[in-house]
Amino acid sequence: LFRFRTTRPASLRFRSGEFVMIGLMGDPDPATGKQKPLLRAYSIASPSWDEELEFYSIKVPDGPLTSRLQHIQPGDQIILRPKPVGTLVHDALLPGKRLWLFATGTGIAPFASLLRDPQTFEDYDEVILTHTCREVGELAYGARLIETIRTDEMLAELMGAGFHDTLRYYPTTTREDSAKMGRITDLMRAGEVFSDLGVPQLSPETDRAMICGNLAFNLELKDMLEGYGLQEGANSDPRHYVVEKAFLD
Repeated sequence: LFRFRTTRPASLRFRSGEFVMIGLMGDPDPATGKQKPLLRAYSIASPSWDEELEFYSIKVPDGPLTSRLQHIQPGDQIILRPKPVGTLVHDALLPGKRLWLFATGTGIAPFASLLRDPQTFEDYDEVILTHTCREVGELAYGARLIETIRTDEMLAELMGAGFHDTLRYYPTTTREDSAKMGRITDLMRAGEVFSDLGVPQLSPETDRAMICGNLAFNLELKDMLEGYGLQEGANSDPRHYVVEKAFLD
C-alpha cells in the first residue's frame, strides 16, 4: 500500500467521492518508438476543498502502472485526465439520518474524501465507516484518517466541537488477529455489527449507504442492502445506496 499527494490543477473541479484517470507514460513501443500512457481509475482521497490531490493505492505485483507509480519522487509528474466522475457522491442519495460507508482495502479512498467534507456531517446525524482488510497493518491508513478528522480544528469550527461524536469507525480483519475479526457482510448477517454499534439494522426510512471494494464484495453487499429494502441510486435518480463501478485491476 502507498499514498501520494500532488498539486491540483487550478481548473480541476470535482465532488468529494469522485474518481479520475491518472497514470504515467509506458515504455516505448519496440516497433514504433512511441510511448503510450498507462492509465487507471483512482478515487481522489482528498476533499473537494483541498489544494492538493491525494491518492491511495495497492502495489500490484508486476502491475504495469503501480510498479512504476509506487516509486515516484517529489518533483515527478503524473498524467491526470481532468474529467472526474463517480457515483459515491451526496447528490446520488436521498436525505437520511444515518450514512454507512462500506469499504475494503483501498476502497476507503473515496470515503477519505467524503469524511473530510463538511457536507457529510451537515446531511447526516450519524456517519459509520466500516473498513475490512486482511491484515492489521492495512487498517493503518483508515485509523490515521479517523484520528485526523476527530482532531481537525477547521472541521470542528465549521461543524461545532461535538461533530466528531457522530463519526463511528468499525475496522475488521479477515486473516490476522485483531480486536474485531470477520467479513463485514458475515458480521452484519449475524447482527454483530448492529449490536456492537448500538444501532438498528439498515432501513430505507433512515439509512443511506455507499459501497467501495472489490467486485465480489460490492455485489454481495449490494444484494444485502436490497434485502433490507434499500434501492440503488444514481446522480440522475437519487435513492438509498450507491456502489462504485470503477475498479483497479
